[in-house]
Order: sequence, then structure tokens, then C-alpha cells
Amino acid sequence: MVLIFNQKNRYIFKAIKDGVKKVETRAGSPMYVGIKAGDIITFVCGKDKLKKKVKRAQKFKSIKTLHKVYKPVEINPRIKTVKESERMYYSFPGYRNRIKKYGLIALELD
Repeated sequence: MVLIFNQKNRYIFKAIKDGVKKVETRAGSPMYVGIKAGDIITFVCGKDKLKKKVKRAQKFKSIKTLHKVYKPVEINPRIKTVKESERMYYSFPGYRNRIKKYGLIALELD
């Protein structure tokens, strides 16, 4: 599985690389359903690549249920509140509808 970051979100890629960010989330889709503990994910940002092992994969029905388990700052080091987190997710193209249809996938990284 390959997950791609655009240059605007390079700080997220760097936070994963530095071990500061241990939880990666994506709006659910059939593509992410099969990810499970032990899988290796390749993160790509521009020409940079990084491999991380999935420690735990979990699906959540909504942003609010996600934040009952994970703090916003664990998902994005620049986000402090659930409200900011909602704004972040809904700023990504198609995320509002995908979250409503499929929920969110949280990947805890080793």
C-alpha cells in the first residue's frame, strides 16, 4: 500500500518520519479496508519515500468517534481541537462524502 502526501503536507510526512506522528488517518474507501496490523505502508512525498509498519488498523464511523480514541494532535501535530480537525478533514476534496459513506481509517504506526 502506498500513501501519498502533496508538498503542502510535507510537515505531516516529516512528522511520521521523525516518529512524532504515530497515527495516520484517511477517509475510508474500499482501497483501505484490507489494511491490517503487520502490513507495511510506503509513504511518499515528492521524491522522498518512507516505509512504516502498521501496529493497529481501526475503522471509525465519524470524526467524533475517532477522537474518542485519538487526540487531534496525535493525528496532526498542528491541530489541537476536534473542531479544527473537522475543518481539516472537510478541506480535503471528497472527504465529507467519503467519511459519511465509509467512515475513517486510523493506522497506528510502529
